[in-house]
Amino acid sequence: MELSEKALNYLEEHIPELAEVAFKQAYWAALASGSSVLVSENGSLVEVFPDGSRKFIKKLPPWIPVTRGLKLEII
Repeated sequence: MELSEKALNYLEEHIPELAEVAFKQAYWAALASGSSVLVSENGSLVEVFPDGSRKFIKKLPPWIPVTRGLKLEII
């Protein structure tokens, strides 16, 4: 099945929304299966358990602002 240019543009415009829904679904599916998940909350890495409890893991480094086309080397 080939998509028209209009359909492809529409789908590309909605990638952020689709990604958000997919992440939320994966989050809840992991908790429902009895697994814990790692999330970023207020600059910290936190483990969330199926019973709703949370465990602090570590403080995260500050965000690095980036612009399109910028290349970073992570060492």
